[in-house]
Amino acid sequence: MTALHPVVDGVTQRIRERSAATRSAYLQGVDALRQRAPGPDRLGCANVAHAFAALPKDERFKVVAQKAPNLGIVTAYNDMLSAHQPYEGYPALIRETALKLGATAQVAGAVPAMCDGVTQGYPGMELSLFSRDTIAMSTAIALSHDVFDAVLLLGICDKIVPGLLIGALHFGHLPCVFVPAGPMASGLSNGDKAKVREKAAQGLVGRDELMQAEQAAYHSPGTCTFYGTANSNQMLLEAMGLHVPGSAFIHPHDPLRKALTQEAVSTVLSLTRQQRDLPIGHLVDERCIVNAMIALLATGGSTNHLIHWIAVARSAGILIDWGDFSELSGVIPLLSRVYPNGAADVNHFQAAGGPAFVLRELRENGLLHAHVGTVAAGGIAAYGQKPVLDDGVLRWEDLPAQSGDDSVVRTVSAPFSATGGLKLLTGNVGRSVIKVSAVPEERHIVEAPAIVFDSQEALQTAFKAGELERDFIAVVRFQGPQANGMPELHKLTPPLAVLQGKGFKVALVTDGRMSGASGKVPAAIHVSPEALAGGLLAKVRTGDMVRLDAVAGTLEALVQAAEWDARPLAQRDAALADSHAHGLGRELFAGLRRNVSTAETGACSWL
Repeated sequence: MTALHPVVDGVTQRIRERSAATRSAYLQGVDALRQRAPGPDRLGCANVAHAFAALPKDERFKVVAQKAPNLGIVTAYNDMLSAHQPYEGYPALIRETALKLGATAQVAGAVPAMCDGVTQGYPGMELSLFSRDTIAMSTAIALSHDVFDAVLLLGICDKIVPGLLIGALHFGHLPCVFVPAGPMASGLSNGDKAKVREKAAQGLVGRDELMQAEQAAYHSPGTCTFYGTANSNQMLLEAMGLHVPGSAFIHPHDPLRKALTQEAVSTVLSLTRQQRDLPIGHLVDERCIVNAMIALLATGGSTNHLIHWIAVARSAGILIDWGDFSELSGVIPLLSRVYPNGAADVNHFQAAGGPAFVLRELRENGLLHAHVGTVAAGGIAAYGQKPVLDDGVLRWEDLPAQSGDDSVVRTVSAPFSATGGLKLLTGNVGRSVIKVSAVPEERHIVEAPAIVFDSQEALQTAFKAGELERDFIAVVRFQGPQANGMPELHKLTPPLAVLQGKGFKVALVTDGRMSGASGKVPAAIHVSPEALAGGLLAKVRTGDMVRLDAVAGTLEALVQAAEWDARPLAQRDAALADSHAHGLGRELFAGLRRNVSTAETGACSWL
């Protein structure tokens, strides 16, 4: 195995030094809680009786008299999200498995789980980013009963996994294992779906044909099959060692799925004091966070994680920023192409080798921290193997040396690209990020006049009116976390893709998000500070020449310095501000909008 790459080592050491004080304070808190007696011995008799009143009498005896481990289950189940519908039967299976292993299990609580696919382009999407912190708080409420020896976390999708992880890290004294449920089977390909969306944007097909295509793509229980934020979550959890190895992309109704869920119960019990004593607060250290960052870059994963994993790291006392991602991106090769970075979906990715192939390649070539704690006893090497059922017995086996399909997954020696799929852009407009893994190289530099919009609806209206048939850079401002909760602007992809397809040079610059589904249109996103908070994006005017250069890593309004310095910041229209603050529950999130930090510091509402 190759020695650790010096850039990976250097970035990790810089993070360790930067985080010394905050990480030390975090671990002191974790270790103080680890020293306490178990809940049934520590709490008052009435408290204990309340905690276990609903358990059958023999199970109460196990917990209280026999000191059996008690597992808390925090679930994001609802039967509206296709990805989370399979969780309906998990608590019963977990309880049954725990009993066979001499433990008990209780559903500690549920967390909200919204679907960005349903709310895309509508007011509900303005609650999406803040749902992450709400999920973290809900996780804390579930675990606040303080009677658990370990935790199983049931969640998959965009904000749900980061929220569960943030919440769990605030209970860092407890061992935790994430339990996925797997993707839906492949339906209409993501590429064909995108073509129908682009035709609909041009008015070439009607609602009936568009609806038929969408339902053929999203058709059954399981995670959506493109490599967006939800599936990036699963890749990162594998890289962090927080799953049973290889469990990310097994279908919900595959017999292997049930066996892996049962193994998660056994695994989390193995982490308790009686055995390995590995709480999540110690497991998630700076090396673990760097491994997640590397896995994201190596697979061209979701841009949302340049916000979420900063917040996750902060929850463990670890301070990372976009500069760390950018430096790592310079040495991490792109090893997979999964839609929107290629034609394959996650099922094709899994069949070609999946997370195990990528993680093995990274580890063996010195591009991943090899000596880290994981929930699996075999360490990170175990995540380079694939699980199989052999006559009903779960075991792991090595993967072939070569990819099952080198149009989907490749080795470090023959990558799709020598560098990762995400880049930092800096300049007089602010700091932003761009996902270049799906953008054609000839589009990595765009210089064109700006057209400024204060909402995504305004851009769509201009497109439908035929006003955008030219080279331009769309500047969509007042979309940051303080303004309106930083919604994903994914509905801008079809019109901009149509214009790019017609040969126009187009790009997007925004303080909003574009999600893991951002595609072939160059998009400088998460511009920070945001326009509403005094960010210089609010100085850009329609007609200004703007240069987005993903090669040099710059984003500049080409305006004379004296004029730029003297130019006032645009103010958000009062009617627009009012519309962002009211209706469909947005009033309830006013405090989060007031208190939220910048995108580059994780858009955290609790700091």
